[in-house]
Amino acid sequence: MLASGVTVTRPISGPIRAQFARAGHNHHSKEGAAMKQATTRSSAIRAELGYPVVDADGHLYEFTPLFLEKLGEVGGRDMPQKYGEYLKATGSHPGWWHDMSWDERRDIRARRPAWWAYPTASVRDAATAALPSLAHERLATGELGMDFVVSYGMTSIPVMLIRDEELRRAAVRAINLTKAEQFRAEADRITPVASIPMHTPEEAIAELEYSVRELGFKSIVIPTTVLRPIPAVHRSHPDVFPEACWLDTYGVDSAYDYDPFWARCQELKVAVSAHSGTQPLLPMYGRSISNFSFNHIGNHAYHQGLLCKSILMGGVTRRFPRLNFAFMEGGVGWAAIMLNEILGTWRKRSVSGLGATDPYRLDRAGYAALMKQYGGRLTAGRPESDLAPHPTIVKPMKPENFDEWEALGVESEDELIQRFVGNFYFGVEADDAINAWAFDTRVNPYGVRLKAVLGSDIGHYDVPDMSKVVEEAYELLEHGLLGEADFRDLVFANAVRLHGGMNPVFFDGTAIEREARVVLDTKEAVAT
Repeated sequence: MLASGVTVTRPISGPIRAQFARAGHNHHSKEGAAMKQATTRSSAIRAELGYPVVDADGHLYEFTPLFLEKLGEVGGRDMPQKYGEYLKATGSHPGWWHDMSWDERRDIRARRPAWWAYPTASVRDAATAALPSLAHERLATGELGMDFVVSYGMTSIPVMLIRDEELRRAAVRAINLTKAEQFRAEADRITPVASIPMHTPEEAIAELEYSVRELGFKSIVIPTTVLRPIPAVHRSHPDVFPEACWLDTYGVDSAYDYDPFWARCQELKVAVSAHSGTQPLLPMYGRSISNFSFNHIGNHAYHQGLLCKSILMGGVTRRFPRLNFAFMEGGVGWAAIMLNEILGTWRKRSVSGLGATDPYRLDRAGYAALMKQYGGRLTAGRPESDLAPHPTIVKPMKPENFDEWEALGVESEDELIQRFVGNFYFGVEADDAINAWAFDTRVNPYGVRLKAVLGSDIGHYDVPDMSKVVEEAYELLEHGLLGEADFRDLVFANAVRLHGGMNPVFFDGTAIEREARVVLDTKEAVAT
């Protein structure tokens, strides 16, 4: 149901078709015989679409006991204990906030963490998020109305932000080993992402190469930012990090040159998706000690927006025009606003636009004359120096600080827009009516369409019923906010372009290989 509260009743005609049965995977050799006719509205919608539905951002959990086993194998037998101590010390442990008094919470401004964040009303949904074989069954039978899931897991994301390098590298390697083993048998319908820490380009490249070349991952995730200490503050007060920090977003003003990492992603044919839990990245000045919902609202969009600006204005899409980026779980509304604001700012703050504010162009004598003519009592009897423009208006600028858009290397508005639209994809959730903005050629500059991809977010609290994801997404089409082609791009084709555009064989051997091949082989145009 959309936010308007309108319940849709559009009938679904035609038979409910059986979904794709896997071939060549012995683990599910009886899948076809076990299939039952799906009865959910999402399955009925899927049956009528004529193309698959791809979930570009699901959260199927890693099996914690297996992860801890891998962590011990990678880092030594003491590493699981070190990991547990880290969770308690950093507020990642469930009891951290709850065990404090209110005075203690106020004293350290302890942010209230997520609580009751995982669906429990349906035991089948709760188990689906934890068991790949059950998730596979529900995908294959058509019950969920989705055909293929890119899974971002649960532990996969926070381990990338661990500050202790030894623990971080061990935990990231262990979680990738866990996912590679846990989801191997379900590869025709579920693909997990490899977690790639970004504290240095060297660390990122090492895990990227191991994950793709040794473990066979086809997709990756990076954190939206890395927290770094502010040097002057850290020298005198090292204990205030990470509360006093700056956010490195790998492009503008980064501590490192990440071009070798971007280049390796392009060479290995993997799209760069970004996803972070918002809680660890909340600044001190914007957090609530009492209200998790306050802390959560808007923060995915905020951090994804920082990364998006940094990648664009840092010239990454100019230097790596074939590299796709996906900003997950923040929606697309912020991106539509940002594109308009970037274009408007470039018009006025590019080298050509700065002519309107060039202090050397100001007629100072004419300015003084107007001050005398219209100043009246405000300027009467004042010395000439008081009639001069405010110093900030006429302050000269050093040449090396003049062109803030130089890294983009664009000379026209069309070039600027293509740097944004051509490379960027945006993960959206099914119940967000603002998804329509991505495809609204009436308001987007030059009539472009942003490449939104459906991310179910199954496994998290905002999806209380996994079988309603497609049903909710479809309401945008039923209410006339999306056209048929828009909806197809949202739930299928854009996800194929995101990953298959980097790696043409990404979907080979999957349940949607044939349909994905049509999108990729025909090089279907995306209206931009």
